[in-house]
Amino acid sequence: MASFSNFGNDLYTGKRSFDIVGRRKLWFTIAIIAIAASIVVPFVRGGFQFGIEFRGGSEFQVSQPKNLDQSIAVDSVKSVVGNVTPRVSIVNGGDSIRVQTDQLTSTESDNIRDALAAGYHVSVKKVTSSFIGATWGADITRQALTALVTFIILAAIIMALYFRTWKMSIAALVALLHDLVITAGVYGILGFEVTPAAVIGFLTILGYSLYDTVVVFDKIRENTNEGSGRTFAASVNLAVNQTLVRSINTSVVALLPVGSILFIGAYVLGAGTLRDISLALFIGILAGTYSTIFIAAPLYSTLRQNETIVQRTDKKKVGASARVSGAVR
Repeated sequence: MASFSNFGNDLYTGKRSFDIVGRRKLWFTIAIIAIAASIVVPFVRGGFQFGIEFRGGSEFQVSQPKNLDQSIAVDSVKSVVGNVTPRVSIVNGGDSIRVQTDQLTSTESDNIRDALAAGYHVSVKKVTSSFIGATWGADITRQALTALVTFIILAAIIMALYFRTWKMSIAALVALLHDLVITAGVYGILGFEVTPAAVIGFLTILGYSLYDTVVVFDKIRENTNEGSGRTFAASVNLAVNQTLVRSINTSVVALLPVGSILFIGAYVLGAGTLRDISLALFIGILAGTYSTIFIAAPLYSTLRQNETIVQRTDKKKVGASARVSGAVR
């Protein structure tokens, strides 16, 4: 623990430093490849798997079945509606079978309930059915997109006003979009179902990522305004190193409870809502940690490196440093 503390002190004072800004092309390349894969691979696999809340349809749940063979549910549905391929999953910690289909008529739903009850050897009372219309799903989608756009616009305005430069807003928003695309991409690549709970998780990680980015940017502003002998890029790199240990500690502290909720929700309780929210948070926190350190700050330095005032100041500092070195010799 003491050595880690010393490591953090060395990063803060500049005694030890990682050239994060100087190797920004590498970090940008990794991010671009990850984003491209997150966009392309899900569509190659057939697109995202949206939950019934978005696409609409009928849902059946068999409580306390005699066995958990999912093929029984598939056969039961096909015995009533042959052209429908249901989605079957085990929920509630292995205590129930959930069956989702496209929109069915009342008669078809009743017949499927009877078939599921017979297939799993339970009473019809233990087979519940519900229906979610496509209109409701469209409303949920529209509200989620509205919340996302509103958040991004407000975040951009507030950051531009707080830091008094729109370039920090641009860098922060690029990092936010990186986190969102990567998180959604993992869902698509692995075939996880996108539910309203997952969308809530998406929106939550944006707030987490933005908070972490603001802390780093605040340190960048402090370093670049203090009038030191460092160049602009060196000041940005120092700020990233100074907040590196904090960013890692914050991420680890956040990941531990989220990982616990994910394990409990997915494997112990079988609670779909807990699993969906915690899974989105887990992926998003990892992506957000990367974007804060390796994308937001280096991108901000890149956006400002061609400014006349930055170039003029850097030349003066480099020249002054060279004169001092010559005098020492």
